[in-house]
Amino acid sequence: MKNLELFPMPDNAPDRRAAQKKILSLRKEIARHNRKYYEDARPEISDQDFDALLSELMRLERLYPDLMTEDSPTQRVGGRPLKGFKTVTHGVAMLSLDNTYSAEELQDFDQRIRKTLGQDQVEYFVEEKIDGVSISLVYENGLLILGATRGDGQRGDDVTLNVKTIQAVPLKISSPRGSVNGPLPRRLEIRAEAYLPRRQFEKLNLARIQEGEEPFANPRNACAGSLKQLDPSLAASRKMSLFVHGLADADPPIKGVGSQSAAFAYLKSAGFRTIEHAAVCRGMEAVIREIDLFREKRSALGYDIDGMVVKVNSFEAQRILGSTNKSPRWAIAFKYPAEKAETELLDIEVQVGRTGVLTPVAVLKPVHISGSTVSRASLHNADEIKRLDARIGDIVRVEKSGEVIPKVTEVLKDRRKGRLPEFEFPVRCPVCASPAARSGEEVALRCINLSCPAQLKGRLRHFASRDAMDIEGLGEVWVEQFVDQGLLRDLAGIYELDPQEVRAVRRMGDKSTEKLFQGIQTSKQRTLNRLIMGLGIQDVGERAAFLLAQKFGSLDSLAAAGREDLEGIREIGPVTAQSICDFFGRAENRRELERLKAAGVRFDLVEKIRTSGDFQDKSFVVTGTLAAMERSSAEKWIRQMGGHPSSTVSRKTHFLICGDNPGSKLKKAEEYGIRVLSEEEFLALLRRNGAEI
Repeated sequence: MKNLELFPMPDNAPDRRAAQKKILSLRKEIARHNRKYYEDARPEISDQDFDALLSELMRLERLYPDLMTEDSPTQRVGGRPLKGFKTVTHGVAMLSLDNTYSAEELQDFDQRIRKTLGQDQVEYFVEEKIDGVSISLVYENGLLILGATRGDGQRGDDVTLNVKTIQAVPLKISSPRGSVNGPLPRRLEIRAEAYLPRRQFEKLNLARIQEGEEPFANPRNACAGSLKQLDPSLAASRKMSLFVHGLADADPPIKGVGSQSAAFAYLKSAGFRTIEHAAVCRGMEAVIREIDLFREKRSALGYDIDGMVVKVNSFEAQRILGSTNKSPRWAIAFKYPAEKAETELLDIEVQVGRTGVLTPVAVLKPVHISGSTVSRASLHNADEIKRLDARIGDIVRVEKSGEVIPKVTEVLKDRRKGRLPEFEFPVRCPVCASPAARSGEEVALRCINLSCPAQLKGRLRHFASRDAMDIEGLGEVWVEQFVDQGLLRDLAGIYELDPQEVRAVRRMGDKSTEKLFQGIQTSKQRTLNRLIMGLGIQDVGERAAFLLAQKFGSLDSLAAAGREDLEGIREIGPVTAQSICDFFGRAENRRELERLKAAGVRFDLVEKIRTSGDFQDKSFVVTGTLAAMERSSAEKWIRQMGGHPSSTVSRKTHFLICGDNPGSKLKKAEEYGIRVLSEEEFLALLRRNGAEI
């Protein structure tokens, strides 16, 4: 039970009996409004009025804490911050789904199903594939006791307190009166997808930008980050939502529920918010028609979906078909291809990055793609503009797929009006007017002025980024303002900022200032590989930074290394070695490093790696999408365990770690006879070698 502060009893407080009656009435009313909002999509009151009901309930429970119960709606506001998440084992494994992008592969799937079942036609259940985070909900005697993430499919994180903050999650359920399904099972394990509504995502990102923090890339990432917050009150403020889509287990079994469609009906009657758009289809032709019908509707939804899930409807048939160690054989996810749209190219802007590269960006007449309005898209470089023959005023085709930045894929030259002038790529930096030139055989043009404000902003953002020094509070907005107002002129200047000057910056309040300086202080203890990464040395990425840190042990030793010493390191070639020598050879860089050291930034904290075990000196390639972690995180674990992550499959590769949508790397690995690990096998291997994940 959540601990609430006991306030002094006011003179006009209701007596205990009256308060108890009012509390029960408020809980009933709040539950009814939740059903109206989440299940029926027909709210009767405004958000403000709903909040007023909740506030009154909280007031009464503070007056009489003994009347507060675990299933009270007030339990959603978030409790005390956690120290960490416990790992829990799923009662039923949370498997991932095989994917397809074509009707032909759906027909192949259907043919395999019919052959195994010995049927001429199979009944399928088709539902939206919510682009969110998979969650398991466990109820005992009607009370929610566990909310857990998918994790590796076998074990996940206990995020119950954060799940309780989601209004669409029933804290308590009961069988409807007169239910033909019998009494409520003692234990229910439910599958669901948590997500962040589009409107809430936009509000969240706007608030983050105003606070000087990096916006989230997409609603799914925002939801995942919200569920992993150690402070449940912060999770509550994100206002996530949730759809239920599966019945994993019931003890005892539910009478009369023998199919996916029957499970949906039962779960809805028990108070769950099931996926809104679902249909029973007789045969694969009906499935394909349903998928095509819904294709155009998805952009009008208030949440993101990335396809439709097709499941064999009968539970008995599902049992016969079974599963592999990774995916059920009775279900498949149809992914909609990248959305395209046609619009006008209004302008071409050339931006300058941290390394001085001039990158063209298409400014478009706003167009709606994949549920969002697109007004800018990538044009990559000057050669790509020439290849497309893109001219301002052209009608262009724009494509957006998942998290990928929108890109111009085609110019519709037959719709070109008159003689539009060719675009002339600048030969000078558009920010500082310094000359732009190519380095060696590079395609990109670079500004040669290292003091260019655009490069400085890019270097500062990179230095403070999550994969480098991870300075919390120093987001893009503050970098822009600090550079424009002359507070930051180089990287070392971060550690020389004056709190009084920072507070004087518009909108920089005490809370934001405190958060920034705490983040700066914490960053002084980052490991050497992060510092090397943050310096932004040309051609030195995350992998090279790790190798350099392991080899030299300190930044001073790296700075003193000669080209031959550098080229002797595995995976450090002559181009990278020269870039490192050039960086430490510049007097201005050496002076800046001395200031960083004087400010207390550690130059010698080296990440420990294992020197024995299954990973030692083995080469790993990660392909496809992993459910439990980003690919970069998987590669970090490989390095930490003593292995060598690589981006290409060769005969020297020892293991291929295979997630969803693996592509050509899987085929190549099979040709070479390379051992292929599923994500679950990879995570098990990590744990066997002592990784605490």
